[in-house]
Amino acid sequence: MCRNIRTLFNFEPVASDQEIRDASLQFVRKLSGFNAPSKANEAAFHRAVDDVTRAATTLVNALVTTAEPRNRDVEAKKAKARAAVRFGTERKPERRDGLAHLELIIRQPSPCASRAASRIDRPPPSMSSTSCCFNSAQ
Repeated sequence: MCRNIRTLFNFEPVASDQEIRDASLQFVRKLSGFNAPSKANEAAFHRAVDDVTRAATTLVNALVTTAEPRNRDVEAKKAKARAAVRFGTERKPERRDGLAHLELIIRQPSPCASRAASRIDRPPPSMSSTSCCFNSAQ
């Protein structure tokens, strides 16, 4: 729901009024829980979007920094590259089947693996005639 709420400060070109309004709309949607308000809430919803837009515009215009402004195109390319790796649209070259994470899990022994292996290698305790429940009936 909040995909259009983005950092709007310190970018070149400067954030447009439409970008600030879109972020404000998404913010009000998130707060209200409405994607589209009912007729009864429509006036309050649009008034809130206008108020948040004014406040956000005032904030973005009032902020100052000594940092160089970031380029929107460069930042968008970086975000797309991160998303491609995160959501699997771009696979890492060493593994094409997407099972690299499972391979790590399988190859790493658990802390209890050595104890479990030692129990498996030992033969079960022998049953004496006194400890067997079937022998007591004889």
